[in-house]
Amino acid sequence: MYFESNGLWHKILSAALFGASFFLSPAAALFLGILFALTLGNPYAQLSKSVSKKLLQYCVVGLGFGMNFHASLAAGRDGMLFTIVSVTAVMFAGVVLGRMLKVGRKGAYLISAGTAICGGSAIAAVAPVIDADENETSLSLATIFVLNAAALFLFPVAGRWIGLSQTEFGTWAAIAIHDTSSVVGAGAAYGAEALLVATTVKLTRALWIIPLSLFSMVVFRQKGMKVRIPWFIGWFIVAMLVNTYVDLPSALTDAIAWLSHAGLSATLFLIGGGLSLGVIRKVGARPLVLGVVLWVLISVLSLGVILVA
Repeated sequence: MYFESNGLWHKILSAALFGASFFLSPAAALFLGILFALTLGNPYAQLSKSVSKKLLQYCVVGLGFGMNFHASLAAGRDGMLFTIVSVTAVMFAGVVLGRMLKVGRKGAYLISAGTAICGGSAIAAVAPVIDADENETSLSLATIFVLNAAALFLFPVAGRWIGLSQTEFGTWAAIAIHDTSSVVGAGAAYGAEALLVATTVKLTRALWIIPLSLFSMVVFRQKGMKVRIPWFIGWFIVAMLVNTYVDLPSALTDAIAWLSHAGLSATLFLIGGGLSLGVIRKVGARPLVLGVVLWVLISVLSLGVILVA
């Protein structure tokens, strides 16, 4: 192909699409990244992976400047019970199903952690604690990544078809979608209130990385390991407090919020650009089946509770 034989133009196209993604919707940016990766290939695959991780964190912090602390606290409190029950249930179900499907103990544990809490961030935090090897970690990340990409497209459509309110959808997305990036993206696609609820509940949920990492140390008998605490959660709370109690110019906070939303779309383009046929083949059938079963389980159960409540 032309772009494969001419590396310069391939890289120029990649940079141009990345720039354009700032002005696209989150779903469109993710689809563009996936399409580019699967057709022409991403010339900056490793760079995209590291940049997307940092950019996501900065964008989440920036979103805090568009949120009121008291309203966010109320939203997070409403989703707290869901978080406690669902995290515990998914971790237990994942371990049991992993044995039934003959998925490796550590691989099943990582997929369960990614499904229960916050996708790749939870896997990255727990993997060194349980001393998972590179293959177990990459397979778990690939499984979560494939399902996470699908969720960004499917959940807004399903939410509208079911007739969920903004608050109901935000809570459902925060519980049933893996990574923070897709939770925020799906919330933004559904509406402003859904974005507020989804972001707050998801970040509250992400705090479970800390107790889960400590629990994992005991279960897998790993000593001397450090627990990686996601720093951006704390700064997100600081940003909300500043926006609530400090009289900042509205032009400034609006600009930060806009840049954060635009940066989120660019982040999803980079995440989509990390997908490849090799990654999909590498997932294998059993880990993917485990990931799908857990995903369906948490999606259906959480939706049922939300509709009944």
